[in-house]
Amino acid sequence: MQRIAFKMKLMPGCQVEYKKRHDAIWPELKELLKESGISDYSIFLDEETNTLFAVQQQEATGQSSQDLGTHPVVQKWWAYMADIMETNSDNSPISKPLKQVFHLD
Repeated sequence: MQRIAFKMKLMPGCQVEYKKRHDAIWPELKELLKESGISDYSIFLDEETNTLFAVQQQEATGQSSQDLGTHPVVQKWWAYMADIMETNSDNSPISKPLKQVFHLD
């Protein structure tokens, strides 16, 4: 397993809506993530900066959630989330990979 992390940016005042949408994550998106080898996926919010911090486990041969952008379910999710996040022109969230500098099991 490999752990990856990335950060994204939420629009001001959208914290409640972001949580609401993720609390009701679509079953087909959840299934796609699991089928792609993604597990132990968490997203944290820094309320002072509206920065989202995501961390997930992925199988060595799998893809991260950031690599699934050509899948129709992911494209539909991105469009659904585009009004509350900073996005690229294709509605994908602007995200920045983060380098792991410490881990304790």
